[in-house]
Amino acid sequence: MKQQIVQYIESAVRGASSKGFFEAVELPFIEVEVSRDKAHGDYASNIAMVLAASLKQKPREIAAILANEMQGHDDVLEKVEIAGPGFINFFIREKVWLGLLAKVDRLGEQFGGAGIGNGRRIQLEFVSANPTGPLHIGHARGAVIGDVLANILRASGYEVHKEYYINDAGNQMHNLGKSVYCRYLGILGEHIDFPDTCYQGKYILDIARDIVRSDGNRHHARPPDEVIREFTDRAAASILKGIQEDLGAFGVFFDAYFSERQLYEKGVVAELLGDLENRGFIYRDDGTLWFRTTDFGDEKDRVVVRQNGEPTYFAADIAYHKDKFERGFETLIDIWGADHHGYIPRMHAGIQAMGYAKDALRVILVQLVSLLRDAKPVAMSTRAGEFVTLREVIDEVGKDAARYHFMMRRSDSQLDFDLEVAKRQSMDNPVYYVQYAHARICSIFRLAGERGMSVPSFEDADVSLLNLPEELGLIKCIIRYPEVVEGAATALEPHRLTFYLNELAGIFHSYYNKFKVISDDGDLSRARLLLMKSIRTVLSNALGLLGVSAPEHM
Repeated sequence: MKQQIVQYIESAVRGASSKGFFEAVELPFIEVEVSRDKAHGDYASNIAMVLAASLKQKPREIAAILANEMQGHDDVLEKVEIAGPGFINFFIREKVWLGLLAKVDRLGEQFGGAGIGNGRRIQLEFVSANPTGPLHIGHARGAVIGDVLANILRASGYEVHKEYYINDAGNQMHNLGKSVYCRYLGILGEHIDFPDTCYQGKYILDIARDIVRSDGNRHHARPPDEVIREFTDRAAASILKGIQEDLGAFGVFFDAYFSERQLYEKGVVAELLGDLENRGFIYRDDGTLWFRTTDFGDEKDRVVVRQNGEPTYFAADIAYHKDKFERGFETLIDIWGADHHGYIPRMHAGIQAMGYAKDALRVILVQLVSLLRDAKPVAMSTRAGEFVTLREVIDEVGKDAARYHFMMRRSDSQLDFDLEVAKRQSMDNPVYYVQYAHARICSIFRLAGERGMSVPSFEDADVSLLNLPEELGLIKCIIRYPEVVEGAATALEPHRLTFYLNELAGIFHSYYNKFKVISDDGDLSRARLLLMKSIRTVLSNALGLLGVSAPEHM
């Protein structure tokens, strides 16, 4: 419906221009939003205010002209009103809303999808935690945001490739191997002062114990540097395997895992830096290599190779993103922790220096998660290795509750995750609230079957009987679902799904508590069963995009 109104506006602008009401103008992006107040109609647009500057006319005058041009759409538009400084409000005829239930019924599981992606290829990189320890709840939030966004983009017609970048090069990997080596020596009875720079978690001790069980003390007499290199690889492989298992339990699966180390082993980083230096984007100063990121709007130039010859993360990241483009991806989406905000300008500089458009890379920042138990903070200390892992959260609250709760806020807003709320089998638990709506509808269908009634198709129901304001409100909410999915895909805001589901479930539960679906009136029962069918379709489809189950019994 929103897209249809956009088309009406486009046609009205062209019509008014051809009739000389105002000069020909290049159409800007036409914004159409759902009206917050029912008194202001179903949809509203600020197009008149957007056009006012270029047309040098008052917004209300432009709005009046456009409203007049749209008079030929009386079959859809009950009326078009001008409000405030120049908003155009659109009132859709009730029969149009009722008729749109046919589309929901026809498309079923496909309802909500869109073709805006046109098969364009997107590479979506997320999680990408260092293989130096298990995933914690901060990683969990980024994982579900990335996974749900991939589902939304695919439903919108994009070809999406999900990738995990393994940061398996650099000093943190050496510290990993050193940590295991120290624990290994300690198990063998050697007194070791465990360095503060090493990883403290119990998982390090577990890895060391596994090595002792399989290899005994045969590494004790070997050169430490040689052993540390081997322990680094063994520990990284063990931790990555655990990460993959935890992500699998969370319902997150990647199309590929990409190793940072490969970039160095294949000489990709050195080759790229040499090319950028030859083209003047990199310069040397006292043995340090600097990237001229200020040429692209960064606040200062950035080091790519330190004075000691060690490349920075930035060097590998540029090479990695170049590899992404060379694999044919048109748009790159990275999901990072909010503390990486300052890293965005230099990455945009990097891809522009390589000849790609700045907006070919889009970055989503994910804010911190505060873990609570009955509204009281749960203490966590990454320094001591005492943090709450993703696996612990899944084991306590379950995959569905964990995924849904991590999606309850915008990614750039801090999230409070209350473990006790997530476990409750009550209506104050958002995921239970939504899943229970689906289960309630399934129970209605079972009752209908017991009474010899089948759930009708659109053609077998008299939708004109759905004339209560509450029913029309439900239908409008159902029909908005594809708009929600498209908006989430365009804005890269997957949290819009949970906001929408909470709204739809709320309207449904209110209706369920006030009205009987199945009654002695057969025609009305069939009409209301069709309405329930449409709600269940949307609930199931949206929960599917979230990676959350839609139970039939609760």
